[in-house]
Amino acid sequence: MSDNSGTRGLWGGLRVAVLALLWGSTFLWTELALRGFSPLQVTLARCVLGALVLVVACYTTGHRLPRGVAAWRHIVVAAFFCNALPFALFSMGQQTVDSGLAGVLNATTPLWSIVLGLALGSERGLRPVRLAGLLLGFTGTIVTFAPWQTTGATGWGALAILGAAASYAVAFTYMGRTLVRRGTPTISLSAAQLVAASGLTALAVPIGGLESIDPGPTVLVAAVVLSVFCTAITFHLTYRIINDEGATNAAVVGYLLPVVSVLLGAVVLGEDLSVRVVLGMAVVLVGVGMTRRQGAAAEAVAAAEEPVVEESATPGLAPDLRSVDAEPTTPEDRPAEAAPFWRRPGDLGRPSPGCGRRTAR
Repeated sequence: MSDNSGTRGLWGGLRVAVLALLWGSTFLWTELALRGFSPLQVTLARCVLGALVLVVACYTTGHRLPRGVAAWRHIVVAAFFCNALPFALFSMGQQTVDSGLAGVLNATTPLWSIVLGLALGSERGLRPVRLAGLLLGFTGTIVTFAPWQTTGATGWGALAILGAAASYAVAFTYMGRTLVRRGTPTISLSAAQLVAASGLTALAVPIGGLESIDPGPTVLVAAVVLSVFCTAITFHLTYRIINDEGATNAAVVGYLLPVVSVLLGAVVLGEDLSVRVVLGMAVVLVGVGMTRRQGAAAEAVAAAEEPVVEESATPGLAPDLRSVDAEPTTPEDRPAEAAPFWRRPGDLGRPSPGCGRRTAR
């Protein structure tokens, strides 16, 4: 049993490491793709090619996309906040912001989660350690951002990236409460979400996606790698870690991501690796770590109390998520009305890249 446990632990650690490398390199490939495509074109390519890869993988493995209006309603909302909006904001922001700095600013997602929870009333009794971590994390963001040195387009670019990080905070909360642990295979969820994101992005093409393109070999390779590896594979791998290991283990990626993005930016693109950026990154990560001290324990208690939902193991039978919202047939079966996802305590304080709890296999 110990050997099996060790193997699972090694495999889980390997997946986290691969995810950190792929997700951390997203900013490098985005920077290169922007040399030939507009921000909206990069976003559309990520969504469409990523969706194509996952849909093929979904049907190849014997699964299919979720069915039902209720399922797709949740998927469309998640796709907007987790894919279409942040992908576009990152692409717009990186026109003027270095890839390394973009990765550091993205690490503020868990801090935005707590702020959102405080604003909506789902984060109650914030302990001094977590409050200090929240303040320290945003202090590190200010040090990294250096608004006293940043003006014009660069300043707006950094704000766009911070907006993308905040969008992730909303998305992961929503996904954890409406999609994860509902019995649908993760490959079906991730494929459907990128399909929905492709449709949402396509609606904006007439506004900012018709510019002429200059796709040299480097730009094309960057766009393909960004779409296949840093979007399709990364997105599905995130879902798998959330399902198998829980949000706490998935959150480890948030600590590794800015380190990867800063190092790749400095080594590959020759970006300046200033003492200020390194110091700011360290302060942000320490702050995020402090906010996790009580959050991880609360999540463990909640996970022990919540009933486990099996993921569908039968090929071709992705469940119809209409059952999630279906009305009970008799008054006796009707449960007490559940609070909306933004009012459920403990959900908004979880860090990127995911939420959800361990699922029994």
